[in-house]
Amino acid sequence: GATAFHKFEVPASWATAEDKAAAEHLEGKADTVKMVKEIMEPVGRMDGYSLPVSAFADGHEDGTFCQGASAYEKRGVAVTVPVWNPVGCVQCNQCAYVCPHATIRPYALTEEEAAAAPAQTKTAAMTGKPAYKFTLAVSPLDCMGCSVCVSACLGNQAILRKNPDAKAEDMVLRMVPQESQADQQPVFDYMVSKVAPKADVENITTVKGSQFKQPLLEFSGSCAGCAETAYARLITQVCGDRMYVSNATGCSSIWGGPAATSPYTVDKAGKGPAWANSLFEDNAEHGLGLHLGQKALRDSLADKTRKLIAIDYVDEGIAEAGQAWLDTMNDGAANAEATKKYVAAMESVLAQREGCSCEACTLARAIVAEKEYLVKKSVWIFGGDGWAYDIGYGGLDHVIASGEDVNIFVFDTEVYSNTGGQASKSSNIGQVAQFAAAGKVQPKKSLSEIAMQYGYVYVAQVAMGANPNQTLTAIREAEAYNGPSLVIGYAPCEMHSIKGGMANCQIEMKKAVECGYWNLFRFNPALKAQGKNPFTLDSKAPAGGYQEFLMNEARYASLTRAFPERAKELFAQNEAAAKERYEHLSRLVELYK
Repeated sequence: GATAFHKFEVPASWATAEDKAAAEHLEGKADTVKMVKEIMEPVGRMDGYSLPVSAFADGHEDGTFCQGASAYEKRGVAVTVPVWNPVGCVQCNQCAYVCPHATIRPYALTEEEAAAAPAQTKTAAMTGKPAYKFTLAVSPLDCMGCSVCVSACLGNQAILRKNPDAKAEDMVLRMVPQESQADQQPVFDYMVSKVAPKADVENITTVKGSQFKQPLLEFSGSCAGCAETAYARLITQVCGDRMYVSNATGCSSIWGGPAATSPYTVDKAGKGPAWANSLFEDNAEHGLGLHLGQKALRDSLADKTRKLIAIDYVDEGIAEAGQAWLDTMNDGAANAEATKKYVAAMESVLAQREGCSCEACTLARAIVAEKEYLVKKSVWIFGGDGWAYDIGYGGLDHVIASGEDVNIFVFDTEVYSNTGGQASKSSNIGQVAQFAAAGKVQPKKSLSEIAMQYGYVYVAQVAMGANPNQTLTAIREAEAYNGPSLVIGYAPCEMHSIKGGMANCQIEMKKAVECGYWNLFRFNPALKAQGKNPFTLDSKAPAGGYQEFLMNEARYASLTRAFPERAKELFAQNEAAAKERYEHLSRLVELYK
């Protein structure tokens, strides 16, 4: 109350107090560390206006920033973070698979690595790999506290099936106060910087194996529980070391490219996604331009390579490696290995023939000078449904019609999320949004079927929380397909106002698929050439609970309060359209046989 004041005496020494400069040593790539100290930290202190122009004159003049700077932020914003209990852990790596911010990661440790780890490191014998120790490392200062990992944990689910009254302490993953896990930050930092990649456990064909791959998208500024970043992070684990990203303006450009704090990062070899932002209206064309530029450079290098290996006196190792490079030009994974061998063969010979001006050495030097363009790049075009279904649709259609080898991933939140929640052509019947306050009347646009009609476009609809394997398979197939691909990922969003919050993001995806609200399928034209059915319906028939699903999200439930009769009518139309859609997809299976 008004009398509950307490007087505190301010020490006189405070009048002349001075800040002590903290001795700080940052490890990492020299250019990134320099940028963090000279640009990112002053901006983070709200002191950006004091930066001189010269601070940006070392490669940042055109808006280019180093990858991986988000790792230096260590915001520590989560109230609670996950703690791992090795007892009961089935080592499925589902927690890492669904983590939006890559703050929980599995590691396989050799005996030496385990012995050198901080004393507080927790490990377990690794299933199927007796030579390794298994650990889950958590970064408490980067975690956003969404708890999606806890709900996805298969170990937790197994414990609760056996004992629904199990105590929190018995769980494999549970949320605890962030400050209680301060000693786990050095463990996470050790794993990231000191533990070597293990090729014998990394496997992008399985959910478990994919999560041993270093995520090349980490610690973004996206919302806690965000589905978009979980999808994008997974793509970087499949092909991030040779990845170009053209990103439409929207949520994915905001968390993907904040100036000087890039969450896209590099692996231990210094390779990672190259990212650029384009406008709503021309992002697809921008991504196509990235591909065509790369294609022109590689075609030129291919011509030089053919001339080089045709020379009768060329080194045999160069000739073999050069032919292998030509043979794999359109195979991303295989071409990456072929490129390493080709470059190594040329550099080895050139080192022995320094100053030689023969035709073979001249050509080899010209190729080596442009070696960064040799490996086939995986070009991805990212954006939300507002871009893909609406404002950028014309460009998207133009790009997939071109037949060029580009990959498009749509983060489908069914609403313009970044600009405050306006209805898009992806919004569904009865959904409440800006410009649809009384519930949207029109059905959701079928972007996937429009693309499928071309016949030569790879198309997939995915929901990682409903079927993790199908999502990973679709991303891998899209990347491998030598032509345009379109993958549409269902992405629950803060704008949906899901009961229980975004902690239930992945669970909501599963509910959406089970009731028939969202369908999973893949259309792979490459299978047709093999005499197989190109269309695979990965969803089962709707299991019921459709109206309950709608009522679990305020974007629908709010209509029942404002316009109850209208809500009843529109929701019935929504469900009827969903049933009709599944029946239609089922008929496509037979149609494409």
